[in-house]
Amino acid sequence: MKHFQTLMTVAELAGRAAHPHIAILDCRFDLARPDWGAAEYAAGHIPGAQYVHLDHDLAGPVTSSTGRHPLPDPEQLARRLGELGVGNDSQVVTYDQGNGMYASRAWFLLRWLGHTRVAVLDGGWAAWLTSGRPVERRALQPLAQQFVGRVAVGAIATAADVEIARGGELELVVDARGADRFAGQNETIDTAAGHVPGAVNHPFTRNLNTAGGLLDRDTLRSHWLTTLGKRSPSQMIAMCGSGVSACHNLLALEHAGLLGARLYAGSWSEWIRDPARPVATGCHD
Repeated sequence: MKHFQTLMTVAELAGRAAHPHIAILDCRFDLARPDWGAAEYAAGHIPGAQYVHLDHDLAGPVTSSTGRHPLPDPEQLARRLGELGVGNDSQVVTYDQGNGMYASRAWFLLRWLGHTRVAVLDGGWAAWLTSGRPVERRALQPLAQQFVGRVAVGAIATAADVEIARGGELELVVDARGADRFAGQNETIDTAAGHVPGAVNHPFTRNLNTAGGLLDRDTLRSHWLTTLGKRSPSQMIAMCGSGVSACHNLLALEHAGLLGARLYAGSWSEWIRDPARPVATGCHD
C-alpha cells in the first residue's frame, strides 16, 4: 500500500478504509466545549475511526509552568495509540471537523514519535460528508496493537530556544494565531495578549483553500518562502497559542517540501507563565 505522509484525500481514504493496516483517528474538538468532539463522534464518524481527545490523549497534564496543551508523555501516548489500534506498520489517517487544526496536532505527535506513515484527511469530516461517504454511529472495539515510539531528536523547541531566536537574525519564530490575537486584540483564551517580540505572524488559515482543505503544494511553497525570507525551514520555530494550530503550519511546510522546522510546544500560553518574559503588541514590534 502507498504510504501517505502529509495528506490523504477523501477518495484515497474511501478506497483504503477497510485495509487492515489503516488506522483512522477522529480528532474533532472545540476549545470552548471540550466534550463536543466526543459527542459528535458518537453521533456519527468515519467507519472504523477511533476518537482521540485533545486534552486527554494529545496533551499532558497542565502545570503552573506549562502551556494549555503540553506534550504528552511519549510512552503514555504510544501505549494509548496501541490501544486504539495503531501499530508501527499502520497507515494512520487523522481528521477533524474540517480545517485540520486538531488533526494536524495528532499528525505531529505521531511524527514526533518517529511514525512517518501518518496523513491528515484533506477537508476532514466536512469533506467526507459532502462527498456522500458512509457514516458509522457505533464505536467498534479496536484490535489493540503494540506501538513503539522513537522520539525524534530536534523536533521540539523550548522557551529558551525562542528567547535566543527572537533576538537574533539566524532563526525565525512564526506564530500561527490569527492576526488579531497576534496583535494583542480580541484575546479571549489566554490571560495576556500579544506576541513574542521578534516573532512574525503566519495564521494557519493562510494554508487553506476556500473549501477548507490545504492549498496546492506550489502555492503553499510560495507563501512559506515569502514568510521565511532568507532563512531555511530548519531555522524556523513554529508556535501558536498552545502548540496546536502551529502543527498545521508544520504540516503545510512539509507538504510543500520545506522540512526541518521545530515546534515550540508550550507556545504563547507557556511563554506568558513567566512575567519576566517580554511581550509585544501590534502588528509589528
